[in-house]
Amino acid sequence: MQTLDQLDFNNKRVLVRVDYNVPIKDSVIQDDTRISASLPTIRKLLAGGSGVVLMSHLGRPKGGPDPRYSLEPITARLSELLGQPVKFIGSLPGSDETLEQVQALKPGEVALLENVRFEAGEEKNDAGLNARLARLGDAFVLDAFGSAHRAHSSVSGVADLLPHAGGLLLEAEVKALGKLLHDPARPYVVIIGGAKVSDKLKVIENLLPRVDRMLIGGGMAYTFIKAQGGRIGESIHEDDQLELAARLLSEFGDKLMLPSDVVAADRFAADARTQVVQANAIPDGWQGLDAGPITCKVYTEALQGAKTVFWNGPLGVFEFEAFAGGTNAIARAVADLQGAYTVIGGGDSVSAINKSGQAGRVSHISTGGGASLELLEGQKLPGVEAMA
Repeated sequence: MQTLDQLDFNNKRVLVRVDYNVPIKDSVIQDDTRISASLPTIRKLLAGGSGVVLMSHLGRPKGGPDPRYSLEPITARLSELLGQPVKFIGSLPGSDETLEQVQALKPGEVALLENVRFEAGEEKNDAGLNARLARLGDAFVLDAFGSAHRAHSSVSGVADLLPHAGGLLLEAEVKALGKLLHDPARPYVVIIGGAKVSDKLKVIENLLPRVDRMLIGGGMAYTFIKAQGGRIGESIHEDDQLELAARLLSEFGDKLMLPSDVVAADRFAADARTQVVQANAIPDGWQGLDAGPITCKVYTEALQGAKTVFWNGPLGVFEFEAFAGGTNAIARAVADLQGAYTVIGGGDSVSAINKSGQAGRVSHISTGGGASLELLEGQKLPGVEAMA
């Protein structure tokens, strides 16, 4: 992968694909992790006298402008974090109006384009859009690891038309996650949570032969528990994955660890009635929404002495305070490890580690959700491949 050190960007206008797909509620950014992660690359380009043009997507607009998905609310927070004004350009990224405003950008200035998914051709990697976007810069930098698994115009398409390189964030992500696949220090422990086995199936299958222990949590645990014949009440599970779960337990039962107890609720609500029960004996009408105290203790003990740890997915419905205990316990356990290389996966895992207050005590927090998992599945990412 070409890096910034191999790209001539001095006194040039550089088009940078960042990942500002952040949670926004009532125009207020709820988590600015991805914005902060883009700053080192922007600052390095500015230090070289570049004018910087940032483009990103936000959400899933239906191929046209939609004020609900405008990137304009990002501008104030980015300006604050960067310590200088950022100009927002609200016209379509590929339009002549945008080109005109970008051409007026001076060295040392930064502009943020409107949501690139407002362009109908973005997700189709449309050749015409690729050419219109390429007009916006003298060089292209991909720093949106969270989008690197998409063969979209703003990710890989424009790279064919401009001198290009991976940004500092992309470079750091590829190196950090690569350590999990290639000769990790042992013992190597992986924690996989989240709702569905099907969402994490490929990464589970690819990592199981490589790890010493895999701790399963979250909603997906109930598919494994049911596959063992356990009673899971109304807990979320996938009947079409039971055969697979049984096979994994048969092949890797010495590595796979499942919850022994859970916090069960009588309904899916923050104020639901709760009780701690055995994970394989959840009463009818109740559902498991968090890891129980014994599970938290056992999982914490299983992490002791680990030299490499990867964690993706919460152990419960951490958005509700009553069901955040398991996730917070794992966050503390991972953060407390001495001399270990610890990586937190993207998506909900980032929100969980930030909410737990332990984010500053882990080795690497990935900004990529699907991209992180696809890389750990052993897949090639179109964005990374395009930076060759």
